[in-house]
Amino acid sequence: MRVLGIDPGLSLTGWGIVDAFSRDKINPVQYGCIKTSPPVPLIERLQYVHTEIQTIINKYKPEAVAIEEIFFLKAASSVASVGQSRGAIVLTVSMNKLLLFEYNPRTVKMALTGYGSADKHQIQHMVKTFLKLKEIPKPDDAADALAIAICHVNTVKWASKR
Repeated sequence: MRVLGIDPGLSLTGWGIVDAFSRDKINPVQYGCIKTSPPVPLIERLQYVHTEIQTIINKYKPEAVAIEEIFFLKAASSVASVGQSRGAIVLTVSMNKLLLFEYNPRTVKMALTGYGSADKHQIQHMVKTFLKLKEIPKPDDAADALAIAICHVNTVKWASKR
């Protein structure tokens, strides 16, 4: 199963693709960040996020998309901009008729570490470990997107082979 994990944001949207053969066999395919600049008008930034997500979908052909839910304890203006970017992403995924799965930050932490209050460094270390990488993926938003993809792999029901 190929999964696209997305950590939505307006200035930085992290993304990561993994191929999962089981919960124990997850291979990294590619990861990165979509960057937009605050001086650019909002509508252009959202169009750019949409275009880049579409390009990633076209190139890597994921079977499922996992996205982080908005975390409401952040500043209201931050939540609003993340929400707008997230909306553009969800629409793009929907237009491609892909399965979309949403995970809150606590669920992602639980899936990777077994501890819902794990810190960012623990999550990044587990991403490195799960994917057998030599170093932690950079920038942080890309590592977060890979964590979301891994969370989906660890959450989804696998068909048993009997």
